[in-house]
Amino acid sequence: MKRGVGKTHGKRKDDPSCVCHGSPQQKSLTESRSAIIIKWIMGIPMLPAKCAGRMGEQMIKSMTGFGRCEICEDNRKFTVEMKSVNHRYLDVNLKMPKKLNFFEASIRNLLKEYMQRGKIDVFITYEDYSESTVAVKYNKEIAAEYMQYLNQMAEDFGLENDIKVSGLSRYPEVFTMEEIAADEEEIWKLLEETIRGAAEQFVQSRVVEGENLRDDLIDKLNGMLVHVDYIEKRSPQIIEEYKQKIYEKVKELLTDAQAEDNRILMEVTLFADKICVDEEMVRLRSHIETTKQTLLEGGSIGRKLDFIAQEMNREANTTLSKANNLDISNHAIELKTEIEKVREQIQNIE
Repeated sequence: MKRGVGKTHGKRKDDPSCVCHGSPQQKSLTESRSAIIIKWIMGIPMLPAKCAGRMGEQMIKSMTGFGRCEICEDNRKFTVEMKSVNHRYLDVNLKMPKKLNFFEASIRNLLKEYMQRGKIDVFITYEDYSESTVAVKYNKEIAAEYMQYLNQMAEDFGLENDIKVSGLSRYPEVFTMEEIAADEEEIWKLLEETIRGAAEQFVQSRVVEGENLRDDLIDKLNGMLVHVDYIEKRSPQIIEEYKQKIYEKVKELLTDAQAEDNRILMEVTLFADKICVDEEMVRLRSHIETTKQTLLEGGSIGRKLDFIAQEMNREANTTLSKANNLDISNHAIELKTEIEKVREQIQNIE
């Protein structure tokens, strides 16, 4: 079927806002998809901006995005725009002409193929440039009823029945204007194509921002590992310093050092048990590595990452509460600060 713009529309066929099959834009999109698949198989890093539609399903996607597509065909033009912001679930708000309400359920099901979370606003406009969209209908039954009563009036009052066709045609409802029913299958075919075009661009913008979020999150997670390394290294030193401090104080007061060694060891053991954060650091390191691995795997991971971030925050709180040293306290506070930044960023991931 030949694509073009309605004559009354005034746009050229090569208008970039109208996407046609076989056009350079579509060929470029097909070639870029093939290139992405080849690069993925060979392990070559891919540019997220090249990915569109469901090609981005296994990539990190932001919950904010924008997409627009306009297609003209057979004197009809559809324009679809969509934008989104953060939301815990998928919330789609459709704004379109009433004549398209019949397709609402199909539109919502179609959009679920491209998005899982976010508050999505979808704007659909429809223009029909057909020369005749209405037809005249002759209501024979109403005209016959008018004639019946006119003849009866002439007989009842002895009047001449001078009614003519031109006069009868002016009576209400003898002739009515009716809108020609459009082919719903053809309209849906064009509308679906336009929605898919906008959705692919929408997903592409989400993927681009999602990749930036991933890089930023991995940098923050690596920064958190620096604090974890320091706390793991510093904790045994604090215990040893405490042991030495206790031992020296006891030796100043008592001469029987042998008798007090057991007491010192018991005191140090109790102190070590109170401030030990080994388990917290092991779990925190595990959470950080899991988060990094999940980010690299991609997909719809926002909820999973949010749960892991809550667990990381719990471990950091426990570490801070056990801290009996200024250095460790400072690093634990830095950990909490970085975790909060990570949680804020995770809220933007689908």
